[in-house]
Amino acid sequence: QVQLVESGGGLVQPGGSLRLSCAASGMILNIYSMGWYRQAPGKQRDLVATISSTDSTNYANSVKGRFTISGDNAKKTVYLQMNSLKPNDTAVYYCYLDAVSSKQVGGASEISRGETWGQGTQVTVSS
Repeated sequence: QVQLVESGGGLVQPGGSLRLSCAASGMILNIYSMGWYRQAPGKQRDLVATISSTDSTNYANSVKGRFTISGDNAKKTVYLQMNSLKPNDTAVYYCYLDAVSSKQVGGASEISRGETWGQGTQVTVSS
């Protein structure tokens, strides 16, 4: 079973920096993309940044120029460097994986493409 483990969240003052990490484990055969979404209290979950297997990146307008996403396919890990943090960056940040994986079903291997989400890591920007 594919799992994502996030780390690096915490409390930081406005203007500060944090680096989030997300490591994937399990029988992952091919990664299409990884990324980060965030959800502030009372709001929907929104895209922050994604990176494809060809290192093509996509950012929300609100974080362009401040956040940088990077990945290591060999380690199945994605990072989010967050600089110049603002109070409205406060949210739970969720790691995301779009990949083909294999799992055992009734003694046979089942290969499928699917999405996996991490449990989330809290980022709070406050003085």
